[in-house]
Amino acid sequence: MLLLRCPLLLLLLPLGSRPQKLPTRDEELFQMQIRDKAFFHDSSVIPDGAEISSYLFRDTPKRYFFVVEEDNTPLAVTVTPCDAPLEWKLSVQELPEEASGEGSGEPEPLEQQKQQITNEEGTELFSYRGNDVEYFVSSSSPSGLYQLDLLSTEKDTHFKVYATTTPESDQPYPELPYDPRIDVTSLGRTTVTLAWKPSPTASLLKQPIQYCIVINKEHNFKSLCAVEAKLSSDDAFMMAPKPGLDFSPFDFAHFGFPSDNNSGKERGFLKSSSKFGRQISSKPRVDLHKVCIGNKNIFTVSDLKPDTQYYFDMFAVNANTNMSTAYIGTFARTKEEAKQKTVELKDGKVTDVFIKRKGAKFLRFAPVSSHQKVTFSIHSCLDAVQIQVRRDGKLLLSQNVEGVRQFQLRGKAKAKYLIRLKGSKKGASMLKILATTRPNKQSFPSLPEDTRIKAFDKLRTCSSVTVAWLGTQERNKFCIYRREVDDNYNEEQKKREQNQCLGPDTRKKSEKVLCKYFHSQNIQKAVTTETIRGLQPGKSYLLDVYVIGHGGQSVKYQSKLVKTRKFC
Repeated sequence: MLLLRCPLLLLLLPLGSRPQKLPTRDEELFQMQIRDKAFFHDSSVIPDGAEISSYLFRDTPKRYFFVVEEDNTPLAVTVTPCDAPLEWKLSVQELPEEASGEGSGEPEPLEQQKQQITNEEGTELFSYRGNDVEYFVSSSSPSGLYQLDLLSTEKDTHFKVYATTTPESDQPYPELPYDPRIDVTSLGRTTVTLAWKPSPTASLLKQPIQYCIVINKEHNFKSLCAVEAKLSSDDAFMMAPKPGLDFSPFDFAHFGFPSDNNSGKERGFLKSSSKFGRQISSKPRVDLHKVCIGNKNIFTVSDLKPDTQYYFDMFAVNANTNMSTAYIGTFARTKEEAKQKTVELKDGKVTDVFIKRKGAKFLRFAPVSSHQKVTFSIHSCLDAVQIQVRRDGKLLLSQNVEGVRQFQLRGKAKAKYLIRLKGSKKGASMLKILATTRPNKQSFPSLPEDTRIKAFDKLRTCSSVTVAWLGTQERNKFCIYRREVDDNYNEEQKKREQNQCLGPDTRKKSEKVLCKYFHSQNIQKAVTTETIRGLQPGKSYLLDVYVIGHGGQSVKYQSKLVKTRKFC
């Protein structure tokens, strides 16, 4: 990105402001400009190689500009929604001609210059709608005036934007390891120990990386920006512990940015302080906590509540740029009190169950009315789990379950069923279970015995692949998604992502290919094919098929790795 011409710059900056230069990658000039934090405040100019934060009012669009003066320039633009989904679009138009009156010393009026640019729509390069951290990357961008338009239709919201013409050398966001998951290595009644692989930015590039953990009871977060937006201004981020010491994030008195007003009020088990003199009672309590722990990659969270589900997110933060990247979040339920309670299953209601490695869970089902049969439906999200069912002390069932299984047992008046679920030896287990006395109540969709996706090698082209999968005699909705992956993506990486309980709602809309209904009364003919078009030559893609049942529950088929032909 190079300097804007003077007439154009007047257009971009608010009236009455002093003349400003758009930063270039002249490093000395760039570092001098970026130190002045007020330089880009409330400006329409996006600086090259620096992240900006801004605010959107609901249904009020905002537009940003930057200029690329040379063709074949690399370009990367990253937009981070904070607390609400965004609609954003990146477009480019040719640079305007020099002002007609420039040679005579009489520049065109500002309104004429403005009309010259804004009357042209430009060419749309990319658009997105959602709350994911999304980016546009091009190794060779044309010269022109680039426009970034943003809109929030849900509510007022914060967001961040980063743009650079030197993406290969900048690398401001920490890189994730090949396995970006957070592992729960130890689980107690009041403690959870987490471990994760270090960022290559720290281990290989030797850049200063610190890790920040976020704990809450509601859901996982996709960005650190979303976390900070959720926290109220009177909640203080915790200071890092002394080296080598783990601590409870719930023992600290202050949980937000340091306040000028020290007259905090007690609120639950935390003390808070008001930064701008607002009354604490006017804002609801946010049960969300963030702690930065330096460069350790194992940490124990303590003083948690027994038998409570917590969500844990990990963010690698580059201390030089203060920019962050999210690991794949996890969740865990702390152990019950010494006298373990048995989870009660309700007739016809799906229950989520988390089991630690080599652990076990006990559930109880006591139908309120007489019944002839009882059905247990199990959906194991990851590895196989073992289920045992006893009726009034008598063992009726003992099976290993992988994927979706349904068991129908003979009923008995006033019978009570005790279910024991044993986790995998490989790692923590997640599953969904449904118990019902109603024979037609089926929450999970039926599946064929073979849930593989078949790709037809002879039908591959440079821009499409053709795949097929089996269905059943039951009419269900099938949705297929695609995601481009690196050429070194392998089966082991694919296996780590095989959480069958993650439904289509966790995928980006841009990855969706199509959805359709399909079934066949003849089970031998219950097969469907689909050609996926619009792919890039010589690229690898990961394909996923989801089957969605009448109850809204979804199950994912085995992922399929395909690659288009490089030459056609």
